[in-house]
Amino acid sequence: MPLSAPDRERVVEELGREPTRAEAALFENLWSEHCAYRSSRPLLSAFESDGEQVVVGPGDDAAVVALPDEELYVTFGIESHNHPSYVDPYDGAATGVGGIVRDTLSMGAYPIALLDSLYFGEFDREHSQYLFDGVVEGIADYGNAIGVPTVGGSLAFHAGYEGNPLVNVACVGLLPPDRLLTAEAQHAGNKLVLVGNATGRDGLGGASFASEDLGKDAATEDRPAVQVGDPYAEKRLIEANEALIDESLVESARDLGAAGLGGASSELVAKGEFGARIDLEAVHQREPGMNALEILLAESQERMCYEVAPENTERVAEIADRFDLGCSVIGEITDGNYSCTFDGETVVDVPAEFLADGAPANDLPTERPAEPTRDLPETALDTAFERVIGDPNTASREWVYRQYDHEVGLRTARGPGDDSAVLAIQETGTGLALSAGAEPNWTAAAPHAGARAIALENATNLAAKGATPLAAVDCLNGGNPEKTDVYGGFSAIVDGLAGMCDALSVPVVGGNVSLYNDSAAGAIPPTPTIAMLGARDGYDAPPTELVGDGTILVIGDRALAGHEAGLGGSTYLDTTDGSDRFPTLPENPHALIETLADVANREGTRAVHDASHGGLAVTLAEMISPVAGADVELDGPASAAEQLFHEQPGRAVVETTTPDAVREAFADIAPVHEIGTATDTGRLDLATDDGELSIAAGTIAERRAVLDRAMD
Repeated sequence: MPLSAPDRERVVEELGREPTRAEAALFENLWSEHCAYRSSRPLLSAFESDGEQVVVGPGDDAAVVALPDEELYVTFGIESHNHPSYVDPYDGAATGVGGIVRDTLSMGAYPIALLDSLYFGEFDREHSQYLFDGVVEGIADYGNAIGVPTVGGSLAFHAGYEGNPLVNVACVGLLPPDRLLTAEAQHAGNKLVLVGNATGRDGLGGASFASEDLGKDAATEDRPAVQVGDPYAEKRLIEANEALIDESLVESARDLGAAGLGGASSELVAKGEFGARIDLEAVHQREPGMNALEILLAESQERMCYEVAPENTERVAEIADRFDLGCSVIGEITDGNYSCTFDGETVVDVPAEFLADGAPANDLPTERPAEPTRDLPETALDTAFERVIGDPNTASREWVYRQYDHEVGLRTARGPGDDSAVLAIQETGTGLALSAGAEPNWTAAAPHAGARAIALENATNLAAKGATPLAAVDCLNGGNPEKTDVYGGFSAIVDGLAGMCDALSVPVVGGNVSLYNDSAAGAIPPTPTIAMLGARDGYDAPPTELVGDGTILVIGDRALAGHEAGLGGSTYLDTTDGSDRFPTLPENPHALIETLADVANREGTRAVHDASHGGLAVTLAEMISPVAGADVELDGPASAAEQLFHEQPGRAVVETTTPDAVREAFADIAPVHEIGTATDTGRLDLATDDGELSIAAGTIAERRAVLDRAMD
């Protein structure tokens, strides 16, 4: 993807001359949509990023948030590896994990958890299953090998991802305050040291490749733009990074990701308002005969760029050698331009800030997406129930997460399959709750309201485990922003996500933008993945499954009848080809989440599960086990379908022995409906005005094992 004519003119005006070949390639990659956020930057000011707990906000490799006691910090970051995962699902997904882990290292933290949010075309398509299989295997093999548990995430299948899957990966790290690093250069005269794998020709032009639509031959033509990972080198790099920080040898750090060495080194010095002088021939290389452009832009994995005081470079090299990693002193920080030499010639000599931050923002027109029409199908209760609980979008994810080592590190108190993961931070007795995901059916039906719903649902996931949200990061995925309707939908999800996070008092402390997710199959649905973390005292969170001795309550609005029902975006309508308005959301989400977290921590609470994807039907199905069932009766003006399958977020099902106390807690905040009792039958017995249903836990589990049957 060549440097555009307007960008070239801007560069020529700044430099007073034509750029060299290496300079033009650097500007092409660093001014790409992937690196510079040119189309999304004007929208991102909608997010509130400040808060007492925020130590480092947007703009660094990862955000840093203080835990409630302030004795420890956590880092939080998210990134996409969408195009690479289409071209090569295994390596594309694996190197996405590696990249977000190195973002964690560059802040001085030790990675303690991963979350992956995955989106593919319709599940019954052979190509979707091929991509799904490769992506999960890539994440599993890389994460398991480096010893970082994958504890949560999300999975969705939708026709809009057939030609362009999404792979969004988040990472959480842990560090004490005195180990905090940033990606901001500190002092002129310090050395730039490259530690890690040797530089090869893999991943060339990856940033520009990620900033264009996927062509029909992308799987073959774009293969050189996909990096190849080595998780065992990454594990050695993790431990070497710890050793370097233990000895206070690092002044600042940046991992080598998009745009390779050129991107990492120029951004590092630009952030500190410095320049650099780099000898490209000093870079340790894997392949002979590499030219300047290849050394600058290769996105070879498992590499870090460190700022090191001159007197410490030998010790850094010794530690790198101890962990069998390459080490090169490649240059130094200066007060001048960002310059690179190769073979005795200066091949780059530009202002660092202009290179890293000089890309102009795009002012693009928008068009409001069309509203869905109303078309409610009529389906028998038992048929609808079986379809919804057996749909790939609500089915058991066990096939995925049993491939992940989610116990490594011995911190996982609640792992995959629950509303949110809970990590035990034993050092302070804090439970760290984590949730991530999006719902393409919601944002395809109503981008603004759907994005608000996604933020609320993730907050509800945390509250269901007794945690109060602290912060969030987002991965904003969209199609080609040059199409007015696509950019209109993208703008709507940004506003919706920002608005709900603000209403919840949850700062959005970092994120990633991935646009040009278009292919011959068309644009993806606007997909605002959000990862949210929260904290609670202790880590003994209530389970999702019923215990069998309490009253069952639904917290939140009950389905209304007729036009006010709001089944839009639901799995029910997706399985029956219907469409409808999106449900309204609670008026006071902040109070709702805080109260739910409080109720989840009460002694009388036996189980808590959020009600969202698949509605109340899937929620109850997931709470049933062979040792605990439910006797449920639904009545009122709404039909059984409206009550069972609407997916308004901000609702939860609670099993409690103190129902009156729960009602009192939610007075003036949210309605509380008693729908039945927990039993020891291991069956869901459901009575409605439209019919009755009785189904055993084993039968439910069998019908929900869709992924296992297809993938095994």
